[in-house]
Amino acid sequence: QVQVAESGGGLVQTGGSLALSCSASGNNFAFTHGGWFRQAPGSQREFVAQITRAGTINYEDSVKGRFTISRDSAKNTMYLRMNSLKPEDTAVYYCYQNAGLNIYWGQGTQVTVSP
Repeated sequence: QVQVAESGGGLVQTGGSLALSCSASGNNFAFTHGGWFRQAPGSQREFVAQITRAGTINYEDSVKGRFTISRDSAKNTMYLRMNSLKPEDTAVYYCYQNAGLNIYWGQGTQVTVSP
C-alpha cells in the first residue's frame, strides 16, 4: 500500500530557509504529478507548487522566485526548497503525489517563520 510522508518543517527566522521532503513508499509507483499545499490557522488550504512527471512546474504567485520544487523519481521523493521565508509563509505544509487516478496525501509538516 502506498504511503506518503513529509519531513523538514521547523522554526526559522524571517529571511531564512527550509527544505521539505515528501517520500512515497511502494513498488512501481506510477507518478503522474505531485506538489504542495499549505494551510495557515483560520485559512483554507492553498496551492503552493506542482511538478509533473515531464518536469513541468507551476508556483503560486507569492512564492515565485523564493521556492523551488523538484523530484527524484528513483527515490519516489519530491522536494520543496524554501528561501527568503516570510511570516506569511507560516502554515502546515501538505504534499501530495498522484499515480493514475489515485491521489496520496501526507500528514503535514509545520513551518513557522518568526518576525
